[in-house]
Amino acid sequence: MASSLWRARAAALALLGLAAGLGGCAGGDFGRARANVRNDDMHHWIGVEATGSVGLPSSDFQLTDNERQLRDLAYPLIEPPHARPAKRTVIGNYRPLPSPWRENVVFDRSAYGKLLLDEPRRSHASRYGQLMNDVRNDIVRFDSLRPVANRVIGLDHKRYASLKYISELSATERADAIARMEENALIVQWVEQTMQQRIASYRWALERLVIHAPDGAAADADRLIGQLEAHVAAATIATPPVPGRALRTRG
Repeated sequence: MASSLWRARAAALALLGLAAGLGGCAGGDFGRARANVRNDDMHHWIGVEATGSVGLPSSDFQLTDNERQLRDLAYPLIEPPHARPAKRTVIGNYRPLPSPWRENVVFDRSAYGKLLLDEPRRSHASRYGQLMNDVRNDIVRFDSLRPVANRVIGLDHKRYASLKYISELSATERADAIARMEENALIVQWVEQTMQQRIASYRWALERLVIHAPDGAAADADRLIGQLEAHVAAATIATPPVPGRALRTRG
C-alpha cells in the first residue's frame, strides 16, 4: 500500500513538473521567456534598435551567419552586468534594450556596485570574487566577439566597394545593403560604448569595496579591470564609410 501511494505521488509530481515546463515554453509564466523569443534570430532586434534610435532605416536582408553571431555575442555585453544575477538564466531574464543613442537612456555607473554591496552575503570576500568573476567573463565574451566583429566589418568593406560593380542594382537592394552596413557598424559602436561603461561600473564598485571592506583581493581585481580595459582599447574596429551616415552619439 505504502509503495503504491509513493508511486502515485511520484507520478503526480512528474506530471506537475511536465506541466510547468510546458507552461513556461508556451506562455512565459514566472518570468521565463516565451518560446517565440528563443530562435536563431532572437537578437535581430539589436540592429533594428541601433539604426532606429538614430533615425535610420533597418535592412530587410536576412542575417548572414556572421551577422547573426555578432548580435548573439553582443547581447550579453550590452546588457547591464547587474541584470544577470546567478540565480537566473540569461533566457529567463531576457529583454530588449534601448540603444545608448536614445535620448532617455542615462548611464548610472554606480548601479552595479550598489547591487553588489546591498545583496546579503556572508563574507565580503564573495563580493570581491563576484566582481572578479564578472570582469573575467567580460574579457572572455569580448575576446569572443572581437574576431566576429572584424569579420563582419571586413566583409562590409567589401560589400561597400562592390556596390558600384553590381549589375542592375535596384534602389531597394542598395538601400538594404547600406542599411545593413549601418546596423553592423552601430552594433560594434554600441558594444564599444557599453564596454567603457562596464569598466567604469567595475571601478566604482571596486573603490566602494575597498572602503567597505579592505582586502588584498582588491589588487587582483584592479589588475583584472586593467586587463579588460586594455583588451577594449586594443580592439578599435574601423567601420566602413557608409554613405549618408548621420550618427548622433552621446558622451
